[in-house]
Amino acid sequence: MSFSPSRRLVLAAGLGAAVSGAAWADTPLSVDDKALVDKAAAYLQGLGEMKGRFEQTDYRGGVSHGDIFLKRPGRARFAYDPPYGLLVISDGTNVMVSDPRLKTQNRYLLAVTPLSILLAKQVRLDRGVVVTRVDRFTDGFAITARDAHHRNQGEITLSFADNPVALREWKMTDAQGKTTDIRLTAFEAASRLEPNLFFIPAPAGAR
Repeated sequence: MSFSPSRRLVLAAGLGAAVSGAAWADTPLSVDDKALVDKAAAYLQGLGEMKGRFEQTDYRGGVSHGDIFLKRPGRARFAYDPPYGLLVISDGTNVMVSDPRLKTQNRYLLAVTPLSILLAKQVRLDRGVVVTRVDRFTDGFAITARDAHHRNQGEITLSFADNPVALREWKMTDAQGKTTDIRLTAFEAASRLEPNLFFIPAPAGAR
């Protein structure tokens, strides 16, 4: 699931396939691995309204920060701090990527962007997605996955804390082998988020 216009954005959390066209040899997951995948899917499914901060490190080592708001299913907002000022909004159908410095505003269908895995009404990690690796740590676990239909467009690794389960980081490696790292901080449940956080304004000049 390629989404190159957002490579430097938090949307780089996309699902994809092999890095740099390498051949994939899928290995069946163990029973224990599948249990962790199911745990991750159940956690993502249970996310409702959330808010927090993120720190992004791009493949060049550049660091940026911003605010994140989620209202599943369908809605999200990523607001980058100055001087970047990038804004990414999903309203449940479309995703807008606005760059005030370049004075650009691009739109995409949510269904074809990486955000769809987090915002889907029914989170599935066993349909259209291939989990290629499950790693365990002292305090959590990580799941690496790619798009089952686009095998040469990158991969994503979602890292979770355990006991209780919580998404804390994701890394996306694109088809050129470039990795973007998004680390969540102060990510917590919210309530009654303002609807206008997820409102996409009409393009300039539209009637």
